[in-house]
Amino acid sequence: MKIHHEGYATILIVALFTGIALFCLFFFIPRMHWIIKVLLLIVGLGFLTFVTRFFRVPYRVINKAETGVLSPADGTIVAIEEEIEKEYFKDQRIRISIFMSPNNVHVNSYPIDGKVVYVCYHPGKYLVAKLPKASIDNEHNTVVVRKNEHDEVLFKQIAGFIARRIVCYAREGTEVVQGEEMGMIKFGSRVDVFVPIDSKISVKIGDKVTSKKTVLSIF
Repeated sequence: MKIHHEGYATILIVALFTGIALFCLFFFIPRMHWIIKVLLLIVGLGFLTFVTRFFRVPYRVINKAETGVLSPADGTIVAIEEEIEKEYFKDQRIRISIFMSPNNVHVNSYPIDGKVVYVCYHPGKYLVAKLPKASIDNEHNTVVVRKNEHDEVLFKQIAGFIARRIVCYAREGTEVVQGEEMGMIKFGSRVDVFVPIDSKISVKIGDKVTSKKTVLSIF
């Protein structure tokens, strides 16, 4: 287990703010009841612990699946639907939506081996990530990885109501490895995965999935 480098600045700011706030409360309001001081201390340290834990990166052995699509995120399956993917493929695909709560690990990984052939950032709103229209209206980042001439996977990092920053390390033309880190979304969010229409889906709505481990579908 380690802390992601994207979280260093955020954790430092929260730690400084928490420390200054508690110092002011304890020393500039000396008559405050000690029980209230203890409760405030617990709340402050609890919030700092939550923020630090959010940026955790657990060690995992990648569940390599040669013909499978691994989950690029931790979370819960909230939708499995056939729809026309309008940005890149412009044809019928199966969309698998993964909702990531603030309690989930938020590091994202590549679902298959291959070459990154498309990366596009879209500014947008910050609606609740579970809403269907969040896939289009919210701030999101689209990445497509091509395994071969027949097998391509598109996935979107979608900002949520709390999230305000998407981090993506994918670059067009680079070769990537299934399970390799490709970025993260800060705080609550969602990831949509578009797989070929004839794929065999291996999960169902309500399933808890794990990045680098859970097979979402098989080509």
